[in-house]
Amino acid sequence: MKKDIRFTSANFKEEVLESKIPVLVDFWASWCVPCKMTEPVIEELANELKGKIKIGKLNVDQNPKIASEFNIGGVPTFILFKEGKVVKRETGARSKQQLLGMIKEANISI
Repeated sequence: MKKDIRFTSANFKEEVLESKIPVLVDFWASWCVPCKMTEPVIEELANELKGKIKIGKLNVDQNPKIASEFNIGGVPTFILFKEGKVVKRETGARSKQQLLGMIKEANISI
């Protein structure tokens, strides 16, 4: 991702849990083929929804504490946060339309 946000253990609280706007986190791993397939989708959504929803990635191997805290068992896992709380969660590769549907199902206007 070119203009992405990389979430880490160091910035997760500030960037995700304390965010004023909803946040979609892509929990991923470098060895995960479906994760690589969804990267262009995440980049496209991040650019399209900038200012409405913060979208970024968290590498589960580099940030095991956060991955464990949110019970990430498979990657990619997408978790949508609003006001610091999990409002929607999906595991497995997702298309742009599926991710937009996830956001709409959480009653987040985009």
